[in-house]
Amino acid sequence: MSTSPQVAFVGLGAIGLPMAAAIARGGIPVIGVEPAPAGRERAAEAGIDSIAGIDGIGDAAVVVVMVATSAQLSAVVDAALAAGVADRAWLLSSTVGPDAVRETARRLETAGGTVVDAPVSGGIARASRGDLVLFVSGADAAIAAVRPVLEALGTVRIVGAHPGDGQAVKVVNQHLCAVHIVAAAEALALAERLDLDPAFVLDAVGGGAAASFMLGDRGPRMLEADAPVLSQIGIFVKDTGLVADAAEAAGIDLPVLQAARERFLAAADAGLTTRDDSSVIETYRRAAPPQGDR
Repeated sequence: MSTSPQVAFVGLGAIGLPMAAAIARGGIPVIGVEPAPAGRERAAEAGIDSIAGIDGIGDAAVVVVMVATSAQLSAVVDAALAAGVADRAWLLSSTVGPDAVRETARRLETAGGTVVDAPVSGGIARASRGDLVLFVSGADAAIAAVRPVLEALGTVRIVGAHPGDGQAVKVVNQHLCAVHIVAAAEALALAERLDLDPAFVLDAVGGGAAASFMLGDRGPRMLEADAPVLSQIGIFVKDTGLVADAAEAAGIDLPVLQAARERFLAAADAGLTTRDDSSVIETYRRAAPPQGDR
């Protein structure tokens, strides 16, 4: 790279790579951290230099983490502590739940780092445009230190003063996303069973009171034979689990969330884990019609 990286971006996956590219387009030098050789090759094609381990981030002042699970996040912190690079400004964008981020913040702050919790919403397409919504929480000074990075990624919504608050808002967000996706799938599957043209129904109801973002966004993909993978079924298996865990800890029953979660689990059991989340409609299509139906 022509200049020293200011940001180390850990996790160059389906959404991490376009996020890293958005930061770079904002004029902030970025070095990617990605253990998988194939991931580093994709990063190079996107114009992002990358390395295999966090021990090579040099003087990068900000570390952005976008990994899939709390176990992966913990492993990143383990490696950072071992390499002596934990004393940086950390921006945690992974969706891993409030407790995992609070524990991560404790470990990093003990080592001299600062932590901003900033899970994102919007998916791959909006990540590519730098148009994500970020649910940001942390101390004012910590947020100020990483604000240029946040603003390169999208719209900043300050939702709390402590790491974990952003994750709590993301849990609520994922509850609604999961329920709305499954509701759209169920409605379009019903249209098909009623011998209606689902594309016609989608157009007819999509402009009225039954409209939702997920119906408009996922609905067309539900009608494609082989929808592009923009958000995997597996993401919602994980995230509905986080919602369920948070609800149990809070002592609240979420029967609608549980019904949606069962659909995503059924889709995973059917071998659809890596398919686009719109393919949850297949759990309705593959179910045998009741006796006497039609």
